[in-house]
Amino acid sequence: MGKTYERIDGRLRTFIEEQPLFFTATAPLSGDGTVNLSPKGLKGSFAVLDEHTVAYLDFAGSTAETVAHLRENGRITLMWCAFQGPPNIVRVHGRGEPVFRDDPRFRDLLTHFPDIDASRHGLRAVIVVHAELVRDSCGYAVPYMAYEEDRDLHGRRFAREDDASLDAYFTKKEHIATSLDGLPGLPLPLPPSTV
Repeated sequence: MGKTYERIDGRLRTFIEEQPLFFTATAPLSGDGTVNLSPKGLKGSFAVLDEHTVAYLDFAGSTAETVAHLRENGRITLMWCAFQGPPNIVRVHGRGEPVFRDDPRFRDLLTHFPDIDASRHGLRAVIVVHAELVRDSCGYAVPYMAYEEDRDLHGRRFAREDDASLDAYFTKKEHIATSLDGLPGLPLPLPPSTV
């Protein structure tokens, strides 16, 4: 059944890198704050940086809850489920941080994502997660589902934006600069793109 791992390597690394979908969960410190759970996809937007660190690209969306929660307290859990092959669920519990476009580390982090054109998706940040607890479990109740392909809608929608129009889009959205619970979200104005 469930097992705890010291690092993300071998079979475990292969499993999470092969999944086309994963989920992120964050929450504010406030006991009555809004817990956020988000699906993440787009092939090439996730990377294992080393045995204790993973990262994913944070693209344009209608809110910035994950960014806000990470800025407040850093807590995050990532989860992958096997929808094909042997049943398996992997969770990485850790501390995360959004690395924004004006951070000196940003350009170097982007080199870990060579298989995706991040400029087409309204890239806001790279989310870096340092694993504190890595566990798997059986996944016996997870159904079989077939992955067909990524949707092209996100790329088609945001490929037509430049820095100015993307900043305008974020500025008019109610929960981008400030979370649902009033926490600081994405810093605006949006720094110029370096991709």
